[in-house]
Amino acid sequence: MTERRRRRIEQVLRQRQKDLTLVLANIHDPHNVSAIYRSCDAFGVASVHLYYTTCAFPVLSRKTSASARKWVETVRHDDRQSLFAALRARPCQVLATSCSASARPVGDYDFTKPTAIIMGNEHAGVPDELLPCVDGEAYIPMFGMIQSFNVSVAAALMLAEASRQRREAGMYERMGWTDGEYAERLALWLEK
Repeated sequence: MTERRRRRIEQVLRQRQKDLTLVLANIHDPHNVSAIYRSCDAFGVASVHLYYTTCAFPVLSRKTSASARKWVETVRHDDRQSLFAALRARPCQVLATSCSASARPVGDYDFTKPTAIIMGNEHAGVPDELLPCVDGEAYIPMFGMIQSFNVSVAAALMLAEASRQRREAGMYERMGWTDGEYAERLALWLEK
């Protein structure tokens, strides 16, 4: 490994936001899942939670997703209890994407707080069994005839808002890992 590559890995790892995560809930299209992983890596998301109860996790092409997936930790859940136990152990605010009457614009939420954002599939949205457990519902304001974005675009827009708030708060400039967490992750990343 070159010294330049090592420095890049160290820089990216220091900027990872360990308290910002997405939950992918039954998103079956592999192209969307791959695009979401790329956005997570780009915005410094450390981990993604997978909640797959009605379909199997899609087979992702090594070509399109492997490079992003190897830098973003994946945590799998097959029931609501394990998902929320993991999220509440952090602890963090849990938001669901939604177009319901109680949903608020994404910019109304404080993403400098530890946050998990649940993204549902394009046809059914966030599974009904998860909604009673969330702290709020968020939507991306739109001004056209179409009522929703593609899920991978919506994930990127949600993360862009979170990233904007976190950049303004200087959160990418200070490392969120403990020294032990950083050393452990760095050793794993250097092997990739």
